[in-house]
Amino acid sequence: MKKLLIPLLLIFCMTACLGDDEPKDKIKDIMMFVSHETGFMYDDFDYDANYPIVCMRVMSEDDPGVWHNLPFGSIEGFTYETGHDYDLLVKRTILANPPADASDRKYSLVRVISDKVYQEPKPAEPELPVTSEADIKYQEKCPYNKYALYKSQFEVSADGKLCYKDGARTPGYDATRLYLENIMDKADPNFNDFNRIPYMAYRSYVFSPLTDEIRLVYNDSDGPMFKNVIPEDEYRYICDNVESGTELRYTLFLVNIDKLGLQKLDFTITKI
Repeated sequence: MKKLLIPLLLIFCMTACLGDDEPKDKIKDIMMFVSHETGFMYDDFDYDANYPIVCMRVMSEDDPGVWHNLPFGSIEGFTYETGHDYDLLVKRTILANPPADASDRKYSLVRVISDKVYQEPKPAEPELPVTSEADIKYQEKCPYNKYALYKSQFEVSADGKLCYKDGARTPGYDATRLYLENIMDKADPNFNDFNRIPYMAYRSYVFSPLTDEIRLVYNDSDGPMFKNVIPEDEYRYICDNVESGTELRYTLFLVNIDKLGLQKLDFTITKI
């Protein structure tokens, strides 16, 4: 009997080990905004796009600022009503082994954070250029300390070599990013509100110590690229003309998708 049990135990152990190596679904709770406006999409087999299908328009924290079409009923537990704007917390599952003819993502409702009937806005006033900080209006509850820069001190040499002041190397002028970190504590009573679309740092106004021009740059999902914050001609000026030992302080004024202010962050460049 013992001789029979040993092979069976070995088979069981091998099966368990193989199971651990199988790819697993990735599950995460994310914020999703559902628009009052509907969109159109087409069946995969409607090759000539003759039969448009009405669908939802959604934007998530995975891809801020970008709208995507999503079929009605694709968020389990959520019922869409035309003319409403929703902020949702949804559970997103990225399937390790999706069906061949279906999406690799599934969504289920965790909770509805807000449900508002859309009201036609009043005609907008002409947008005025931003010439100073006073021209930037704040989002409700802001300024608020939600974001921090992963690294905020840089050094640059006369030959254009860019590095962090702590001695760590950067990927270089063209590939370095100013990484934005979300430092909000989950225990903060504003945590849910501040992880909605209106409180995401979609763009930044750049205040430079070398020019009166205020630049507006995109942050992407992780933060703005260094080369967009400091254009090449300004960077070359720092390399060629700024005296060694001089510290230059830049300010990023983080704004949301509607260009309403969230908070300010400073970073420095020292000429070595």
